[in-house]
Amino acid sequence: MTSILSQPLDLPCGVQVKNRFGKSAMTEAMCGPDDDPTQAHATLYNRWAKGGMGVQLTGNVMVDRRYLERPGNVVVEDNSNLSALSAWAEASKVDGCQIWMQISHPGRQCPIVVNTRPLSPSAEKLQILGLFGKPRAMTDDDIEDAIARYAKTAQIAQKAGFDGVQIHGAHGYLISQFLSPITNQRSDEFGGSLENRARFLRRVYAAIRAVVGTDFPVAVKLNSADFQKGGFTLEDSCQVAKWLQEDGIDLIELSGGTYEKMSFVNGTEDEQRDSTKRREAYFLDYAREVRKAVSVPIMVTGGFRTRAAMEAAVTEDGIDIIGLARPLCVLPDAVADILAGKVEDISSDESGLNIGRGRFGANTKSWLANLVNTVSQVEFYAWQMTRMSRGQEPQSELRNNAILYFLWYLNRTTMRGIGRKFAKRRS
Repeated sequence: MTSILSQPLDLPCGVQVKNRFGKSAMTEAMCGPDDDPTQAHATLYNRWAKGGMGVQLTGNVMVDRRYLERPGNVVVEDNSNLSALSAWAEASKVDGCQIWMQISHPGRQCPIVVNTRPLSPSAEKLQILGLFGKPRAMTDDDIEDAIARYAKTAQIAQKAGFDGVQIHGAHGYLISQFLSPITNQRSDEFGGSLENRARFLRRVYAAIRAVVGTDFPVAVKLNSADFQKGGFTLEDSCQVAKWLQEDGIDLIELSGGTYEKMSFVNGTEDEQRDSTKRREAYFLDYAREVRKAVSVPIMVTGGFRTRAAMEAAVTEDGIDIIGLARPLCVLPDAVADILAGKVEDISSDESGLNIGRGRFGANTKSWLANLVNTVSQVEFYAWQMTRMSRGQEPQSELRNNAILYFLWYLNRTTMRGIGRKFAKRRS
């Protein structure tokens, strides 16, 4: 029997996605000091495309070279790296697979090794081990400049051959900071009411749509909630989703959390407390509520591991695209195998990516242990992406040393950041 997961999806703009699987964005950190994509990106995304994906969303592509999510991000400000971008896009299109560029600005979630004074709607500092500087509240000119940069990056993505773009409005990055009352303390037209806090996102979308046209997919990654007291709520998310639908958005990918509450990596607190059964799709309960609010296509990422749960999300919960991320780093053919009926479950044991078990394990109450565990997981999967970008197969057996991966993150981030600074000085 043909699975619902193999059926195509028609987007509002008229473009069709060949099946119901989307590779969600993950941080790749594979650029050199010039911030340009390389053959590594083309090789990696070609490998995933051969695995049966319907659409691939790139990792963070930064709109401003001064502010990165981490050193190693691709930056697109102008046409200087157009040929490299075109090669990346072309390599990612296999058997009808599409490639969409995720465009982003980190706001205050920019490490000090990149910039000691990042931008944010308000001067609310991120408190994580002193790794992030106190941000400067954005001026009106800063806001207008950022909006123009999002549009410029989207325009270049289209010119380079990418099939669509996704605006990153989740996970505590700049747009998410505008949406949250915690990080947005402004009293002007971009602060205060939800309508004002959503203004920056809506203006970014409008600027992008104006340059790419009506038949080019434009998506948004949106938090279902920040999971922080006084932050962006599920009710807020439903209302913003309504506005985006009115504006003409083609797809909303739902996630959740920020650097201070990393639900997009670890799941929600309800998920973490549920020790009696394995729950799938961290944000599915929230997505059901957003689905009641809008008819626009919805993608949910985080926690899907079994074919049965994926099919149920589409047939019973109204989810249009199943987002996969970490499983694809160790099982790049997971989608093709699910669609062919070869596998029913793509779960893997991640216990070795924690410092230990019990109070140092996945449900730790220690913020430091949680930080090390979270970074360890991110870096383990980043290492698998690096292997595939070299034409190698992933090595799941390396999943055994949380401290090692945490130190590797600190080393890679620091050395790449220093390398960028020296490259700037030489130029």
